[in-house]
Amino acid sequence: MEMIGKSQEDIMMEIRDTNLNYLMLSQQMIRTDKVSAIYRLGVNQDIADLLEGLSNSQLIKLASSNVMLARFRFDDKAILGMLTSHTKGYAQALAHSSILMAGQAVEAIR
Repeated sequence: MEMIGKSQEDIMMEIRDTNLNYLMLSQQMIRTDKVSAIYRLGVNQDIADLLEGLSNSQLIKLASSNVMLARFRFDDKAILGMLTSHTKGYAQALAHSSILMAGQAVEAIR
């Protein structure tokens, strides 16, 4: 299935670029404040340590995967609804969704 106006090669290049940006940002966050990065990225200590230690060539190689490395941290329609709500209670909905996501298990090395 091809997206209108985008070739498969274009999509793969965008995935690679997105992956590389995600990995570089993740590494920067981890190096700046590991505890906060672990929470914000939804990863565990082991994954954070691995990301922190990757060389530039390893980042590029990992980014070249044909799948998105970043993913939604939630599969719950209610959380997505809270995050996309633009009502008066948005700040409260954002806080509530953050609490719910913080309670979810982090990704683990399998």
